[in-house]
Amino acid sequence: MRVGARIVKTGIAITIALFIAQLLKMPSPVFAGIAATFAIKPTIYRSYRSIIDQVQGNLIGALLAVIFVMAFGNHFLVVGLGSVLIIILMLKLKLDDTVGLALVTMIVIMETPSDNFLQTAGIRFATLFIGIFSSFLVNLIFLPPKYEARLYVRLTHVTEELLKFIRIAARQEADYQLLKEELPDIKERVYKVEQLYTLFKEEKIYGKSNRIERQRKVVLYKEMVAILNLSYIILKRLHQYKADIAGLPETFRSMLQEQMEYLVNEHEKLLLMFLGKVKAHAQKCDTADKQRNELMDIFLQNLKDETFRADLQSYHVMNLLALLVDYQEELEHLEKLITVSQTYHHEQSELNLDELEDQ
Repeated sequence: MRVGARIVKTGIAITIALFIAQLLKMPSPVFAGIAATFAIKPTIYRSYRSIIDQVQGNLIGALLAVIFVMAFGNHFLVVGLGSVLIIILMLKLKLDDTVGLALVTMIVIMETPSDNFLQTAGIRFATLFIGIFSSFLVNLIFLPPKYEARLYVRLTHVTEELLKFIRIAARQEADYQLLKEELPDIKERVYKVEQLYTLFKEEKIYGKSNRIERQRKVVLYKEMVAILNLSYIILKRLHQYKADIAGLPETFRSMLQEQMEYLVNEHEKLLLMFLGKVKAHAQKCDTADKQRNELMDIFLQNLKDETFRADLQSYHVMNLLALLVDYQEELEHLEKLITVSQTYHHEQSELNLDELEDQ
């Protein structure tokens, strides 16, 4: 089991919250520790957004708790009814992530002894705030997250796996049932890459020059993730249209395979080009354009056949060809983005991938 930064930060936040609560001689410092567990987030941006939501949830829970106790007492049935109302209100206000803390705040305050209720409730409310702010400070200061290397490693691993399947499927060598079972797992891995990209995009960067470089990288990774999604769709269509592709004329099928093989190779080169390990083409290679045009010519010739035109096979092949055109254009766009990025940030340090090879 790995002990990640978020686990360590949670422990630090709880420790600091308990220490501050005890230092201020709060009667129940454990509440600060409980609140600290709700506010640890994976990025500084989310931590900032979270503390605003947590403060709102804490206030709502405290106010409703005071109103219920003053009006109906703190019988356990009243606490249960208050919990239901808190959940409904928080969902209506779109504060779903703070429901847990709001409920803790309400229960903690409603279970306050009746003697000096308001004073004791205020102290417990302040104790919970200590936990929230302790987590925010820990997120801000300790072990700030760095998602770029993790994103690149995960993205390349999933991309390489996808491209292997595309090669096999294009050659009609993939087992239909096995690929069908594998597709949902691949989709889940693609989704996790998208989540990492979102976390990377939310990282806070200081300094004007660093922000400009970062914005270019955000655009680059956005394009790489978009191409990853497009690759998944192509693989899915190759699986769905396997019978239609197998029924194509030999010449057409061979050219389709060559086109996909070429585009897959270009995709792999661009991943290496991003790291500076492969140079950009000195002159634009028109191989893909020629293959694409030849494929379209053959497809249009086949459309003259009424049998081919009347069958769903023609529509399926047309959809696949359109995806390949999109794939080629996106790869060309990615190459331009990488070239521009490396032109303006030639001295940027390479990603430290060796340390994150196991991510």
